[in-house]
Amino acid sequence: MPDLQVSIAQHYHERTKYDPQTIHAKSQALNWEEQPIPFKAYRFGTSFDLKPYLSEETNQGDETIWWQRLSKLLVCSYGLTGAIPTNGEPHYLRSSPSAGGLYPAEIYLISRGTPYLPAGLYNYQSKTHTLIHFWQSDVWTALQSACFWNPVLEDTQLAIVVSAVFFRSVWRYQDRAYRRIFLDSGHLLGNIELACAMTDFRPHLIGGFADEAINQLLYFDVNQEGAIAVLPIADLRELRENLPLARTALPTTPQLEYPRIPDGSLLSYFHQATQIPDNPNAKVNWQVPEPKAQQDKYNFPFCLKVSMTCPPIDWSPNLSGLEQTIIHRRSTRAFSGEKLSLDELRAVLDFTYQPQHYIEQNFDRSPDYFDLSLVETFIAVSGIQDLEDGCYYYAPATQELRQIRFKNFRRELHFLCLGQDLGRDASAIVFHTADLRTAIEQYGDRVYRYLHMDAGHLGQRINLAAIHLGLGASGIGGFFDDQVNEVLGIPEDEAVLYITALGRPRKRE
Repeated sequence: MPDLQVSIAQHYHERTKYDPQTIHAKSQALNWEEQPIPFKAYRFGTSFDLKPYLSEETNQGDETIWWQRLSKLLVCSYGLTGAIPTNGEPHYLRSSPSAGGLYPAEIYLISRGTPYLPAGLYNYQSKTHTLIHFWQSDVWTALQSACFWNPVLEDTQLAIVVSAVFFRSVWRYQDRAYRRIFLDSGHLLGNIELACAMTDFRPHLIGGFADEAINQLLYFDVNQEGAIAVLPIADLRELRENLPLARTALPTTPQLEYPRIPDGSLLSYFHQATQIPDNPNAKVNWQVPEPKAQQDKYNFPFCLKVSMTCPPIDWSPNLSGLEQTIIHRRSTRAFSGEKLSLDELRAVLDFTYQPQHYIEQNFDRSPDYFDLSLVETFIAVSGIQDLEDGCYYYAPATQELRQIRFKNFRRELHFLCLGQDLGRDASAIVFHTADLRTAIEQYGDRVYRYLHMDAGHLGQRINLAAIHLGLGASGIGGFFDDQVNEVLGIPEDEAVLYITALGRPRKRE
C-alpha cells in the first residue's frame, strides 16, 4: 500500500515528476493515427453564427450591441487566431495558449433565458465561431443546485462552463497531462477575465460544485470529459448584476487510502478522487473569507531588495491594445539572449500581480482566483539590465524582488527545462510554486486543480504583458521538478507548478 500519510494529490505529484534518470525510459512514441481532434462536433442543434458581430459598427441597436459583446468575449477567450499549414487539415491556433497545441478545454454557455439567447445549453464552436444550442430547456435551477446555490447565480443570466477533454492531452503527455490540462484551463480563465473587461462583463469563478451533477447537466461522457470550472457572467451594464464577490473554492476530504495505481490509470483515478459529491442538502457559507495575513517570506537582512513599482502598462482606449495582443499572441520559440530592461520586467510583474493599478482602464480591481495566497513566485534572472544575476523571490504585497541566490544559473536552467534552448537563452524565468501539503490541509486533494489553474491564470497575464511590450514569452510545463527546487534553493516539499520564460525574441533570418 502507498504511504498512508501521503494524500492522493501528493502521490500523483511525486509519480508524475520528470527525472533525468527515468524520463527517457518512460517516454512513449506518439501514435499519430490516434492524434485527437481538438474540436467537438454535434450532430444536432441550432447554430447561432457569431461572425457577423465581429465588426463593431456604431449606432447599432441594443440587440446587435449585446451580440457584438458576446462575440468578442468568446473569440478573445478561445477563438481561432491563425492556422499553420500541414499536409492535411491546417493546425489551428487559438487566442489561449495550450501545451503542444492540443487544446483540451471546451467552452459551454448556459443561458437562463435572455431576450436574445433562449434558455438551454450551448457549446462554443471555435472553429466556426458559432454557438450550438444543443439542449433547449430551462436548466438554470439544476445549475444552481449543482453549484450548491452559489448566490452569484441568483441574479446572473449566463454562465460559462469550462470542461476538459482528457485524451487530447493524455495522448501526448500520459498521466502528467493532468497538470497540463489545468494550466491550459488557467490560461483560458485568464483570457475570459480580460475579455470580460473589454466587453463590460464580469466573470465570477466557481470551483466548488458537484462534479457529477454538472457533468450530467451537460451530457458528458465522464470517461472522456469533465467539468472543471463554472463562471457565471454578470452583465455590468445591468445594475442588478453588479454583484458582491463570493467564495470561489470549496474543499474535499484528502484521500489517504488508495490502491496501487498502474501507469496510464493514475490521471483518471486522481480526477475521480478530487470530485465533490452531489448533496442537495449541503449548506455552504459562500461569504468571502477574511484575507490572510501575507507571510513576509525570504526577507533576509542581507539580501538585495529591488522595488518593482512602476507606471501601469497603457492598453490604449477601450482596451484595443489588449484585444490586439490577445489576437496576435504567439508563444515564443526562440530567444536572442539579449538582455531585458529592469523596467520591462517591472511592467510585466505589475500587470500580473497588481490589478488594482489598472481600474482606470476598466480592468477588475480584484479578479477571481481560487486562492492566490497559496501560490509563490520566484524569478531566476540571467539577463536583466541593472539587476544582478541570481534567483529572487517576488513579494506582491510589498512589490519587491528579494534575492535569495547569487549566481548565474543559465546552464542549470537549460538542463532543468529538459534541454530546451528557451531555458538557456531566457533573460528571466518565472516559477510558480506551492507548499502542497499546506494547501491540501486547507482544501483537500481538489486543491491540485485550483493551484494549477491559478498558476496558468497568472501565466497568461505574464504572456500578454510581455507580448504587448514587444518581448517574448513561453510557458514551460515540462521540467525536472526536483532540480527546480535545487536551483531556487527552496524546500523539497514546495511543488513546482509552472514555468514562464521571458526574453527578447530571436529575429527570423
